Amino acid sequence: MSDEPQTVPKRHSPRAARDGVPRVHATAQLRDCVLGRFTDVAERVVMAECTLGDYSYVERGVEAIYTDIGRFCAIAANARINALEHPMERVSQHKITYRPNEYFLDARIDKAFRARRQAARVVIGHDVWVGHGAIIMPGIAVGHGAVIAAGAVVTRDVAPYAVVAGVPARRLRWRFGKKIRERIMALGWWAWEHDRLAAAMADMQALSPKAFLEKYEA
Repeated sequence: MSDEPQTVPKRHSPRAARDGVPRVHATAQLRDCVLGRFTDVAERVVMAECTLGDYSYVERGVEAIYTDIGRFCAIAANARINALEHPMERVSQHKITYRPNEYFLDARIDKAFRARRQAARVVIGHDVWVGHGAIIMPGIAVGHGAVIAAGAVVTRDVAPYAVVAGVPARRLRWRFGKKIRERIMALGWWAWEHDRLAAAMADMQALSPKAFLEKYEA
């Protein structure tokens, strides 16, 4: 045993467990992305021109492009967000028509088609759960609190607090009744400061949504 003095790691309170700096796995590939505080990006994730809101996390193998993801979102493994389209209206839909530079000397990328794809951004609200292997097509808006089931293919906008599943995805039910949904969105707990969230965590765990609202709306 060494005679050198041993340093005992300090114990931290939950609110000091992390410094808020995003955690990105070494195998993840990010290009032109903006990551919020307390975010996590797992192994083999590929993201381009995306924003990831505070406290949101992206699990292994996810691919996303031209997407804005809100706070407190959970993106499960192998989801595909903004699955890019091909120009089906052309005589050929192959990428040779919009990335000819990969095949011909002096050819240039089709900037107009690229701009069309960039404009079809996916927008995901706060507190959204995207299930394992789900696919979200271009230009889709997903409301706050929604749930997208594993394997779903989302081809139309998803309302706040809707639970959708299937191919194409359809609404199965609402997470909460209309009045509770409206009150949660009005409360906007996802915008609270870190310390306020820490103080409210026990109530989030123990109270019903209605009881939580009654306590924190005051």
